[in-house]
Amino acid sequence: MINQLVIENLKHRPVRTCLSVLAIGISVTLVLTIVGLSHGMLEDNARRARGIGADLWIRPGGMQLGTGGGSAPFNEKLVPALEKFEHVALATGTAIYPLQFPQSIQGIDFEKFDRLTGGVRFVEGRVFRAPDDIVVDSEYAAERKLKVGSKIKLVEREWTVCGIIEPGKLSRIFLPIQVVQEFTGNTGKVSQIFLKVDDERNIAAVKAKLKETFPEYGILTLEEIVSLYSVDAIAPIKIFIRVIVGIAVVIGFVFVFLSMYTAVLERTREIGILKALGASPAYIMAILMRESALLALAGSLLGIAFSYGTREIFRILIPASMQQKIMPDWWPIAAAIALGGAFLGTLYPSYRAAKQDAIEALAYD
Repeated sequence: MINQLVIENLKHRPVRTCLSVLAIGISVTLVLTIVGLSHGMLEDNARRARGIGADLWIRPGGMQLGTGGGSAPFNEKLVPALEKFEHVALATGTAIYPLQFPQSIQGIDFEKFDRLTGGVRFVEGRVFRAPDDIVVDSEYAAERKLKVGSKIKLVEREWTVCGIIEPGKLSRIFLPIQVVQEFTGNTGKVSQIFLKVDDERNIAAVKAKLKETFPEYGILTLEEIVSLYSVDAIAPIKIFIRVIVGIAVVIGFVFVFLSMYTAVLERTREIGILKALGASPAYIMAILMRESALLALAGSLLGIAFSYGTREIFRILIPASMQQKIMPDWWPIAAAIALGGAFLGTLYPSYRAAKQDAIEALAYD
């Protein structure tokens, strides 16, 4: 009987019920979208790191992922010197120029980069030939509505798109390395160096030799680099997610509190009748708590559905900038957050309803 009463109460006020479900759904969507973006963008970066095909990645010592953009601390002459190390089959450097997050331009030696990655596949167009030629990947081209021959302005210069490649190769925007060195003022220098070893069984030995020779440099294997692209490895992202979760709890609390407080005021006479019929304070509180639980569960389902919608929006509008991952592992967590906020928001209204005097409630107009 109590469940039927709860459902009828929610059906009796459809507008307020729908608004409450929508508000909770938005808070759940907020959590799932932010978590999905965090994981999706990091996984995209890890995928593009794997696409480089390098066995070892040499970076300035202490440099974190996503930092040091535009700096080029290595002398370009170090690259051929590294190729002379035993078991090193190929070495190539790149020059980085950061753009608006999360994009950057990678200056590359295309012939060596092509060999390192196992082959760059062009969707259309060709490699650089003219000084103003630029190559982009297909996702960046889709986001910016570019095709071969399109003009694009970056770094206060106009470039011509000469080629569009398949995604998953380090970056989304490529220029000849000499061009990037020129406009960054780093002629003859590179930002990072990639090494290909002749046999994967020799990776550890080559790494040890390099660390002995260049103790001031950060020398990581590909697997070590990929492991850095995780939420657990990047403290600011973990903090950001916690902040968003806190905001979601507040949103759920505020909307459910307002909804249930209004419901108690509107149903003062109804509560008085229930108490006159012998309903206990616990019974009254149980009705309101079950109502809030239903609102939270409905809002959670709506939020999960909305998260698929936000993923499609990002995929269609900005596929190169934002990649959202659907996170089923977070569905129960998001639902628990919604329930927690809903129960917190219901505590005072339900307590107030349970403590109402039956005579005064019956006299309420």
